[in-house]
Amino acid sequence: MDLSRFPRRRYTNFATPLEFLPNFTRALAASCPGGKGPNVWIKRDDMLGLFPGGNKTRKLEFLVADALAKGADTLVTCGAPQSNHCRITLAAAVKEGLKCRFVIEERVPGSYKVDASGNNFMFRLMGVEAITVVPGGSNMAAEMQKVAEDVARAGRKAYIIPGGGSNAIGGLGYVACAQELQQQMFDEGLSFDRLVVGSGSSGTHGGLVAGFLGNNIRIPIVGIGVSRDLPDQQPLVLKEAQAVLDLLGVDIKVKPADVHCVGGYWQPKYSMGNQRMVEAVQMLARTEGIPLDPVYTGKIMAGLIGLAREGELKAGENVLFLHTGGLPSLHAYEREVLGETELPA
Repeated sequence: MDLSRFPRRRYTNFATPLEFLPNFTRALAASCPGGKGPNVWIKRDDMLGLFPGGNKTRKLEFLVADALAKGADTLVTCGAPQSNHCRITLAAAVKEGLKCRFVIEERVPGSYKVDASGNNFMFRLMGVEAITVVPGGSNMAAEMQKVAEDVARAGRKAYIIPGGGSNAIGGLGYVACAQELQQQMFDEGLSFDRLVVGSGSSGTHGGLVAGFLGNNIRIPIVGIGVSRDLPDQQPLVLKEAQAVLDLLGVDIKVKPADVHCVGGYWQPKYSMGNQRMVEAVQMLARTEGIPLDPVYTGKIMAGLIGLAREGELKAGENVLFLHTGGLPSLHAYEREVLGETELPA
């Protein structure tokens, strides 16, 4: 799969590490049937550039390059309060000398606080040009278009980046990740039985599906839903993976069997905590010293833990967890992740 014909800005000058988690593996095994569980590894995409990086960094390498090629001077994107995607998009804009505007969707009424810690602090520190807050359920594409029109009236040119950077161009970032992982496994003599990844706006999950199919990487991908269960999530991932393959000109049709989504770990709502997330965040922090965030990676790791305890992830399997970042939002959820507030199971 040839990515070289697409413009790309490089924000990370190394392959993100693959690390075995021996202490976490032992702690997880102790809670699994028979005291045995999978061997858990982690790919540190939380260490990507545009610090503190995450999965959006890979997508923005292609999206920002496309914006620059089209002569844009302003990036417009959207997300929920505490959006990692918005924060990393702003970091890319700053690095490239561009302006940046957000549309923030209050999926939980009253949840956006201008002076909040975490990513909201980063928005102010890095100098976001403007933030428009809209109610949950708003048409985000239409709202971003309004912002782009405001930019145009000021004599400038906006480039709209969808939520999560999830479109075919953004998905190229995780085709690149699939190729990077394939090379690492060869170089380091590693093999994995499963890859566990978050599945939300679908750019990461869909890009990996496309990259694995196109590069003949025969490792099942398990997508843990962070905002939807399987009936609603699987079609989004399938559509994204197909769009990426079509953009690349690869004659492969993505089948439902290629897209494995798991629900049940994100409730009660997107961005709202639960006890399983708290357990997962604390377990990894207290066994390996690696932080997870409460909105995405905490719930994704909760899914990995749950699947191991249910026997879906087999004892002795090598399971790779993709850490997609999100560290700043931890500071906006301190009491939750320390178990100091009452949360649903």
